[in-house]
Amino acid sequence: MQSSAVNSRFFISALAFVSASLHAADLYFPPPDSEGGWREAKEVKACRDQAGMDLSKLETAFVLSDRSTAHGGLVVVRNGWLCFERYFGRASRNSNPDMASTGKGFCSIACGIMLEEFKDKIPEGLDTKVFTEKYLPEAFPLNDPRKADITLGQLLCMTAGYWGEGQTPTGYVKGDPKAKPLKPVPGQNIRDLDKSSLNVPLWCDPGAGYSYSSPSPHIASIVLRHVTGMELKDYIDTRLAKPQGWGAWDYCLHRGDFVMPHANGAGSTALHATDAVRFGYCLAHEGRWKDKQIVPPAYIKKCQTWSPYNPHTPFSLQWEHNADGHVAGAPKDAFWKSGAGGFCLYVVPSLDLVIYKLGGKTGQYDPTLTLIPQPKPDTSRDTWEAFPGSAFMEGSGAASLNRILEMVCAAVRID
Repeated sequence: MQSSAVNSRFFISALAFVSASLHAADLYFPPPDSEGGWREAKEVKACRDQAGMDLSKLETAFVLSDRSTAHGGLVVVRNGWLCFERYFGRASRNSNPDMASTGKGFCSIACGIMLEEFKDKIPEGLDTKVFTEKYLPEAFPLNDPRKADITLGQLLCMTAGYWGEGQTPTGYVKGDPKAKPLKPVPGQNIRDLDKSSLNVPLWCDPGAGYSYSSPSPHIASIVLRHVTGMELKDYIDTRLAKPQGWGAWDYCLHRGDFVMPHANGAGSTALHATDAVRFGYCLAHEGRWKDKQIVPPAYIKKCQTWSPYNPHTPFSLQWEHNADGHVAGAPKDAFWKSGAGGFCLYVVPSLDLVIYKLGGKTGQYDPTLTLIPQPKPDTSRDTWEAFPGSAFMEGSGAASLNRILEMVCAAVRID
């Protein structure tokens, strides 16, 4: 088994080297969908010759996607070719589902742009202690004096000490293989998102441990709001969406009778599938889009490897990374962000590869979340359930998402 894993890593490394050599100078950027969109290589021969992918293996990866969630799909771009695109249930190219925590990755990249564009206003960058009257006046008076030591980098790496979320929250400390169980505490409340996020208690000193806590990236988005003078949604729209030519998109701000005044930095972006891969493609190409550098390449590098702000887990600046090779069948420069319901956006720069796995429950496709007109939905899977006892019962979990990454990487050809 050990020899097999070593061989797998060697093979993937060889693929990455060959891909980087062949395509470093071949930069292509797609026009907006309204102007023709991505160039396509979806047939067997074109997929092989243009995108360098084995279509049959991509179809196998799609089977896992199809059996794991009620709604969803799989979209793959390699070498600038849209080589696989298939959906099921309510998902489609132009649907705008609630991508849940996948949106945390968008918030992080927006913060990276902010740090470069407004470095005169936040000169210490990720080292900035942000619980001050300048960056977070809403936080005062502090309900815990330890919060004065929290840095922006810790917020974006979820090591600020904020209590984890869910019914069974856990914390992780480097050197301790066992997760620390934490008691549930009140988390974010969409009717007062800023205050509820700021008031979540700390389970440890800033920097002393990692716990997946959605208040942390939202607090980072409040900092962005004060530094840039813009709402997170508007900042993303002007710095990412418009340059890349996204179609209709938004955050899921409409919640019944209530409209959220601020986007949640913790997620709920709602993009077209082909625009989600535009975003990933930009990151795969060191933050470039056509002739513009729109994301600092140094920040993207920080998303791909261990961070001084999080020595505890392979999670850096809101992105899980593979620098330790824990996903054996993927290159070590791969990074990704998942979201509830089985969503995940993967970026593998060394293979010039972007993967977007859609998922979701029926409620995540509710058009009232954004008020964006939606395609007529396929409702045939609204009552779908995984077969009891099936391996796909946990299809939206980390193991299944990691397997999708491995399966698509295995479809890369070098002949």
